[in-house]
Amino acid sequence: MSPSVLHRRMFVRWVGAAPLLAYMFVDDVLEKARAAVGKSMKDNVYTRIGIRPLINARGTWTYLSGSLELPEVRAAKQQAAMHFVDMFELQQAVGRRLAELSGAEFGMVTSGAAGAMAAATAACIAGRDPARVWQLPDTTGLKHEVVMFGGRSAFDNAIRLAGGKLVLTGSLEELQSALNDNTAMVYTTRDGEQLEKALAISKKAGVPMLVDKAAGIPPIENLSRFAKMGVDLYCFSGGKGLMGPQCAGLLLGRKDLIEAALANYSPWEGAVCRAMKVGKEEVMGCLAAVEAWLKKDLDALDREWGERVKRIAKLVETVPGVTTDIQTPKGGNRYPTLTVNWDERDFGLTVPDCAKKLSEGDPRIEVLTNSNPSLVPAVLEGDNKTPRAGRADAVRIVPATLQPGEDLLIGRRLREILGGARKTNGRKT
Repeated sequence: MSPSVLHRRMFVRWVGAAPLLAYMFVDDVLEKARAAVGKSMKDNVYTRIGIRPLINARGTWTYLSGSLELPEVRAAKQQAAMHFVDMFELQQAVGRRLAELSGAEFGMVTSGAAGAMAAATAACIAGRDPARVWQLPDTTGLKHEVVMFGGRSAFDNAIRLAGGKLVLTGSLEELQSALNDNTAMVYTTRDGEQLEKALAISKKAGVPMLVDKAAGIPPIENLSRFAKMGVDLYCFSGGKGLMGPQCAGLLLGRKDLIEAALANYSPWEGAVCRAMKVGKEEVMGCLAAVEAWLKKDLDALDREWGERVKRIAKLVETVPGVTTDIQTPKGGNRYPTLTVNWDERDFGLTVPDCAKKLSEGDPRIEVLTNSNPSLVPAVLEGDNKTPRAGRADAVRIVPATLQPGEDLLIGRRLREILGGARKTNGRKT
């Protein structure tokens, strides 16, 4: 590409970013942005014990404390905290309400999606029989095999701790062959045609299926979509896209199986899932999150998220050699996500180095890369030996966890880092 073409392109980029640049360089505007975000990033309950709060551009990762709760959630939790209540009665009432909202037969609030996995496993193995409930995780004489359609998951210890023995399958043919008189449940994260065909196989065999969609909200339509498909059990995280309590999740599906899950769950003393206690505050907070989402203007939210990453893209593209791309993932975490690209050799700056500079700066900024600081390393050495094609490493920005004004702070800092690297190490063009 000729220098004249490059210069024209850079001129267009600068013109497009000029309003943002002018806005960004006014110090009091940046302070106002921090205030809008920051509820004081300098003096708060965390800084007082030596913890540095962060700008979360990585998304709803559990190790980064998930998401920020919706105002409706905080209000519901506060009200719930002011009263005593019978937890058995609360579970039944919330189960009925979740059924109304989702179209499923019944529902329950769990201690996250992993808690839902354990509860579902216990339900399918022990049912509601008190002797069997007390017996778990010992599964002697009980159906206890859980067929993993699609292979292992880093979260399948939630199935194993309830007594499930994993049986790994990758294809529909393997799934059909694996089902036998000892199969208690089929687990999968798959969707689309693969899920429909797998569900037909499990239905014919009379084996319940659990569909794990921890990061499946948004879209909120997933709350009812799996019920319409006839899925026996399905679960979501409460502290990810739902923006409910971080230590909550949803298990929805057949009433008989949800009732069995409740029989194996807290507050029952002697139940294998007693340790996965969910308080009245989390129960009502998670319900409030569902109710709030069903009233939201999802198109407006999508536009807001898209505008945040577009502003960042305009700022960083003023650095020669930097390009961006915005795509919405097809699976979980369906937010318009910005990918920032540059030639690491030309800039003398790797993706991990850039992420480290962002994390160590002020304010602290966490972005999405191929790293996973919360993954137990042995997971990569597990039973699932099928090689997985990974995407190229890059700095990615997820907008749903950003607060007003944070996009400008991220754009400015990224521009400083990339521009500084290019000036020091890059080619002079």
